[in-house]
Amino acid sequence: MRKSDMEEPIILITNDDGITAPGISNLIEAVKDLGKIVVVAPDKPQSGMGHAITIGNPLRLYPAHLFEGIEAWQCSGTPVDCVKLAVDKVLHRKPDLCLSGINHGSNHSINVIYSGTMSAAVEAAIESIPSVGFSLLDYSMEADFAVAKKYARIVVQNLLNNPLDKHLILNVNIPRADEEHIKGLRICRQAYAKYEEDFIERFDPNARKYYWLTGKFVNFDEGTDTDVWALENNYVSVVPVQFDLTNYKLKDELEKTWKL
Repeated sequence: MRKSDMEEPIILITNDDGITAPGISNLIEAVKDLGKIVVVAPDKPQSGMGHAITIGNPLRLYPAHLFEGIEAWQCSGTPVDCVKLAVDKVLHRKPDLCLSGINHGSNHSINVIYSGTMSAAVEAAIESIPSVGFSLLDYSMEADFAVAKKYARIVVQNLLNNPLDKHLILNVNIPRADEEHIKGLRICRQAYAKYEEDFIERFDPNARKYYWLTGKFVNFDEGTDTDVWALENNYVSVVPVQFDLTNYKLKDELEKTWKL
């Protein structure tokens, strides 16, 4: 990624919790001396947006003077919109690396599908920009990001020093634990785990029915090589993911068994 010792890599940073969330400022702090940092992030929380893009409304992009010495922009759109606008209108080129986060809350297992944090990273990889999504298993706005910052920096340094595929996407989750209890990084696969959901039925003051999504997280995967297992055992999980959703095993089976 680093084209020469004299050329500073450009690192795009975004998130889905919004540009004023503590997680993004901690991510900036963790890596600000590793390259030229440019921030383009949503102007409001966009959690659970997945890979949504804005097509029916105009997008707004405004300078954000929130981080000392860092060029930053806030966007009225989704995390994916932010990546697209960053490349086309802010940087006018592809950055060397895109970082998304640090998310408040987990993005392990099936959460990667719904996550705005990870969708921003996926969009970057679609554009041939290596990317990483970072998430801390703590939803509190007062969360301690010390451990997350440490491991975010380690991951970014590894990528800058050992360039890999331009379509690389890493999903990194950090346990909610003190540094002395963290056992290190663990390369994992995505667990088969999901939320068993329920919609609570309620009535508003005008007696109109509405529904409130609830549910509990259930892990159906007993493997010890998964992100859920790693996080439960105080490892920082690193899952390589991809935007090619082709089931190649099933493709081969269908080609053999179907009459085409």
